[in-house]
Amino acid sequence: MNSSVNLWGETRGKSGTGGTSEMGRSRSGSVEASVRKEFFRSLLDVSSGILVTMQTRFASGKLCLALTMLCVMAMPSFTEAQVIKSGPPSCPGVALTFDLCPVRNGTGYDQALIDYLIEQKIPATFFMSGKWIMKHDRQVKALLQVPFFEVGTHGEVHAHMPLHSAEEQKQEILGPVRLLKAKYNHDATLFRPPYGEFNDDTVNVTRSLGLQFILWDVVSGDPDPTLTANQIEGRLKRYVRKGSVIVMHANGKGKHTHEAVQDLQTHLLPERHLIPMTVSDLLHCSQAAP
Repeated sequence: MNSSVNLWGETRGKSGTGGTSEMGRSRSGSVEASVRKEFFRSLLDVSSGILVTMQTRFASGKLCLALTMLCVMAMPSFTEAQVIKSGPPSCPGVALTFDLCPVRNGTGYDQALIDYLIEQKIPATFFMSGKWIMKHDRQVKALLQVPFFEVGTHGEVHAHMPLHSAEEQKQEILGPVRLLKAKYNHDATLFRPPYGEFNDDTVNVTRSLGLQFILWDVVSGDPDPTLTANQIEGRLKRYVRKGSVIVMHANGKGKHTHEAVQDLQTHLLPERHLIPMTVSDLLHCSQAAP
């Protein structure tokens, strides 16, 4: 069974139900526990002088095995290595990203927010779903014409990816990619999974399609109707740092998104000597912060 990760970083099975077990976790857990036990027992032997009486070959082999397993456990999994959550920590840049998910009510477009980004010439990256693109032809064209904006994709119908097969996920990912190319002659190379949910299939399919898998390391919380502008700004102040990727929304779901961006632009970023960038520029940034 594939493991999956949701918006909050919790691990789930492919069915999408709760739980924190991962594929093979029980088996690897027992091995890791055994290795740790033997490793620390060896350390105790060293301190007590008992190891001196052991055969050198046996002691060296056991210690090497323990060190090897500990190094393996510390390394990120192959899946984690393919998921981009932030840029270089030495880069004085921050990526402001905005999801454009389909909505049931309202226009599905925060015009005041977009106008402010354009007026202030703030680089931004937008992740569009296929359903949203189909209903916002004029807005798609307008966003694609702004030179400091970047457009990626966000799935066809905003589906829960781990609930689908690899082939179904492929079609969900390809929908808006094909649409942007066919109708707007735009090559979208950035993909963000709906709800931030994914499993191994999602990552593998994204990579096979030649797309970059983009998440975030700072959650603004802007779609939450219970959060005030001050609460959102406070959250950003706690978590934004060099190389951060911030997730927000430009589909009207964020009641205080505009205010939060204004605070970022006029206070938080200047105070921390950070500059807004597109995701692609952030990932290629190598400049050291002042």
